[in-house]
Amino acid sequence: MNTKIIFQDLGVSEYKQTWEYQEQLMQKVIDQKQAKKTDPSAKSENYLLFVEHPHVYTLGKSGDEQNLLLNYIQLQAAHATFFQTDRGGDITYHGPGQIVGYPIIDLENFGIGLRKYIELMEEAIIQSLATYGLAGARDEKATGVWLDAGTPKARKICAIGVKSSRFVTMHGFALNVNTDLNYFQHINPCGFTDRGVTSIEKELGATQDFEAVKRIVLQKFIEVFGAQL
Repeated sequence: MNTKIIFQDLGVSEYKQTWEYQEQLMQKVIDQKQAKKTDPSAKSENYLLFVEHPHVYTLGKSGDEQNLLLNYIQLQAAHATFFQTDRGGDITYHGPGQIVGYPIIDLENFGIGLRKYIELMEEAIIQSLATYGLAGARDEKATGVWLDAGTPKARKICAIGVKSSRFVTMHGFALNVNTDLNYFQHINPCGFTDRGVTSIEKELGATQDFEAVKRIVLQKFIEVFGAQL
């Protein structure tokens, strides 16, 4: 098993371009897994991408387009784009001030299944938020990380949606740091009409050092997964 993770910070990158890059890496890892069948010394790699997207709405494969509350003209006016994706989950928003993490990892390298993988990703975010004095938590009815989960004040701070093929993952998480939350008013986030969204900036009442948050999230991700960079 190979628990080393190759980390790449892509900076600001268009959604479509990054999606295609994820697919290339995913296919590469799947090919490496196939090679292990004939060469026991072969290893499959693991990747973690961090990226910040321009304004974009993405819909999961089982999502409902009606949860996007804008038409094409309104999307253009909001300087946003829209993509139907192959990840799980419903609709979400990505944009400036949000850390989007895309792990492309071979789950068999870590000896875990998909459910455990999602739980570990949530745990990395929960531990990251704790360093800022924020009590993130899971919700039994929905993936992601919430504040005041299970109460009428529940609000999502991190969305999660993944795809897995032959135990290799892509897509991932989106943590609101200094995100413009007004963009969430144009959707029913993750299909919910009765829950709010928030950011670290909103909760703490001050704009955060974006690079510092990225370093913390990366550190917690590596620790929680028992990986090496």
